Amino acid sequence: MNNTPFWLYLLVMAGVTYLIRMLPMVLLKKRIQNRFILSFLHYIPYTVLSVMTIPAIFAATSYRLSAWLGFLAAVVMALCKRSLVSVAAVSCCVVFVTESIIIRCL
Repeated sequence: MNNTPFWLYLLVMAGVTYLIRMLPMVLLKKRIQNRFILSFLHYIPYTVLSVMTIPAIFAATSYRLSAWLGFLAAVVMALCKRSLVSVAAVSCCVVFVTESIIIRCL
């Protein structure tokens, strides 16, 4: 089992996020005009959130099938432009029902 303290992970994540935001402001004195770099910097928060969230989705359930079904339900709901609360509620319900069925069948 991993014995690294949880607060150490938080400090590293905060430091990396801070450096990614701070370094362009310190290193570049004038406004960035390159569209590629602006696009890259714009999507960093979404990437960091995805990298932290998706592994947690598959580690939070007892069965991999329920995690996949909950994840797929969330993706479908998000693609249908539903609210964040409804996406979370539906995916949690899908995981709960799937795990209830799996437990009854075993």
